[in-house]
Amino acid sequence: MMAKSNIQTSNTSQTDPLQLTLVEAVNLALAYELEHDPSVILLGEDIGTNGGVFRATAGLKDRFGFRRVMDTPLAEALISGMTVGLASQGLKPVAEIQFMGFIFPAYEHLLGHAARMRNRTRGRMSCPMVMRAPFGGGIHAPEHHSESTEAIIAHTPGIRVVIPSSPLRAYGLLLASIRDPDPVVFLEPKRIYRLTKQSIVDDGMALPLDTCFTLREGTDVTLVSWGASITETLQAAKQLEQENIQAEVVDVATIKPLDMQTILASVNKTGRCVIVHEAARSFGVGAEISAQIAEKGLLDLQAPVQRVTGFDTHMPYFRNEKYYLPNVDDIIAAVHKTLADS
Repeated sequence: MMAKSNIQTSNTSQTDPLQLTLVEAVNLALAYELEHDPSVILLGEDIGTNGGVFRATAGLKDRFGFRRVMDTPLAEALISGMTVGLASQGLKPVAEIQFMGFIFPAYEHLLGHAARMRNRTRGRMSCPMVMRAPFGGGIHAPEHHSESTEAIIAHTPGIRVVIPSSPLRAYGLLLASIRDPDPVVFLEPKRIYRLTKQSIVDDGMALPLDTCFTLREGTDVTLVSWGASITETLQAAKQLEQENIQAEVVDVATIKPLDMQTILASVNKTGRCVIVHEAARSFGVGAEISAQIAEKGLLDLQAPVQRVTGFDTHMPYFRNEKYYLPNVDDIIAAVHKTLADS
């Protein structure tokens, strides 16, 4: 059981826009909440003095002090347990797990305590915590550093799972996640940490959770994706336009709870759907979206739903990632297939 997301926004005046990468937008959102909410604290391995393995928290310890930005031992179970305890006592902890592949020691506290707090106490208590983790492939990392296991977390009742796909959405969605009264796992696609920059006004305005974002309007096919794969999905949509194929692009953003209303409305308009994600193909979020389209929008489909995904293997090491990650050609081929099947 989770409360309906109740996004707080800021009344502070806007400043000049900043050109920021996704990882810089994460840092900006953390700094804003630390400055404006004394109950917000950060904790994690090397996030203080070193500023985090990807420098997402660079400079925050110097600015806000070691009591607000705390280095922890290399112990994910400890980090998770501390985070749940702090949240239960009125604070808003934001924990960092260095890589998603290391999140599983922390999962016992997420599953056994954070996710159940509201239900266990019949609404008398909540667990307003955020667990951040870089995830996904694309940086030529070794083992345990390239996982996309978001479906495992999303399968757990009581936890929101949020995945930004751009600097602007990273800023707004992280603000909303910190302000949410229930636990949020905030997964940051590290492949696009520094890929592009966007103009961001540091005004504290949050974006809505539990909502898909339609990034591109279209009439011929709906492309559904999230995280780093949005990059290739938008590129594919642009190339398809040269063939006079108008693709609508939907960024899921919050994969749990899932905003199927937006996806179904798009499928109703286009009659076709291609789902793109880099996680393993079987038993994933893409399969859930496809199942719900079949249950609730079958009569709108002019062709079967297509999925462009990773393989049912672990991410290969180093440069071999390119054989695993979905690419633009894969997406275009799936669109051609769904059009041919009409």
